[in-house]
Amino acid sequence: MKRHIKKLPKFKNEDEEREFWDTHDSTEYFDLSKAMIGPLFPNLKPTSQSISLRIPSHIVARVKIKANELDVPYQSLMKQYIAKGVAKK
Repeated sequence: MKRHIKKLPKFKNEDEEREFWDTHDSTEYFDLSKAMIGPLFPNLKPTSQSISLRIPSHIVARVKIKANELDVPYQSLMKQYIAKGVAKK
């Protein structure tokens, strides 16, 4: 038996919406089986972590040259290289 999903009302302001959700069950208004998987906020930058990594000088020099040619910071280019390497199957 398919569940009936109620139509979500239009709210005039946040207070009205807050009051509504205080007295209603959200599972009656959303079908969680169709929930989006993946980033919910695509415009937010992912959290990053600073690490210390020893890389041979000649590799860093080559990356800096390439980054200069592409007019991007060399650290950003290194992150792109690492991300591509991790994404490979």
